[in-house]
Amino acid sequence: MMKRKRVHRPIDPNHLAEGILKGDRSILAQSITLVESNAERHFEAAQSLLEKVLSKRTGSIRIGITGVPGAGKSTFIDTFGTYLCKKGHKVAVLAVDPTSHVSKGSILGDKTRMERLSINPDAFIRPSPSSGTLGGVSRKTRETMLLCEAAGFDIILIETMGVGQGEYLVRGMVDFFLLLVLTGAGDELQTMKKGIMELPDLVVVNKADGGNLQLAKKAVQEYSTMLHFLKPYTEGWTTDALPASALKETGIREIWEKIEAFQKATKESGLFANRRRGQQKDWLHESIKDELLHAFYKNPSVMERLSAAEQNIAEEKAAVSSLVKELVDDFLKSRLF
Repeated sequence: MMKRKRVHRPIDPNHLAEGILKGDRSILAQSITLVESNAERHFEAAQSLLEKVLSKRTGSIRIGITGVPGAGKSTFIDTFGTYLCKKGHKVAVLAVDPTSHVSKGSILGDKTRMERLSINPDAFIRPSPSSGTLGGVSRKTRETMLLCEAAGFDIILIETMGVGQGEYLVRGMVDFFLLLVLTGAGDELQTMKKGIMELPDLVVVNKADGGNLQLAKKAVQEYSTMLHFLKPYTEGWTTDALPASALKETGIREIWEKIEAFQKATKESGLFANRRRGQQKDWLHESIKDELLHAFYKNPSVMERLSAAEQNIAEEKAAVSSLVKELVDDFLKSRLF
């Protein structure tokens, strides 16, 4: 029995753009799937959609949230996001997992742990884009962020999965960066990559409740002392440490007030807009590198010679740099003729 050839339905970017601008969550989800797609046939439609909604986006604040293992990120985001929705905001939660290309899967667990936010009509939760290079994950997340803003979400929470390269990736695409920690500052810092403490605009000591309250207050003092000796990531801003309990919903208002103060100060100084412009330029250069890398490894001339080049390098019959130059020269010539 012959298999029926799969027919791909044409994608209408105009229809998708209209739905997004009306706040249609189903169409927003479809549109995100489109921009996340690695299929070349989807690329033009995705870019056409982005161009149609680019100028229609709402003013937003993009907040990155990371944390040490066990810091209670999901519970914190659920509590914090619910608090913001009650204040009249529309909140989108995006997860970034730079390692998802290893397992070829999306991060779904955190969505199920954000029980209140996942059913809130003013919230939208999107798992990490599955598979792809680090640059690909970055592009997909940035484009998803633009679509959410066009759909009227004025607060974008971007969560990193685990501790590692994800922090640097997210820091480069947000306005404000929040680090969640627990008590026992010294021990926890051992689990963090060197330099992570220089990234946040606010450190939150979570689980400051019950018998842990006094330890949390002590940890706030320890982190405050530590931060005093570090250069703040945001010029003209003092990075503080605050206690909070996502479980008991304490300290949440103070965190939001700190973010509002940051937004006000950086907009008045011009730093907010300058950072956004700088991030757009960085995105351009990242995308150029990603596109060139993709074109290089898909090039027939390169594919022909690559296996032999790898063999020569493995057997130490040639210098790496000279073979790289030959391969790149072949690639450029094949693109010219």
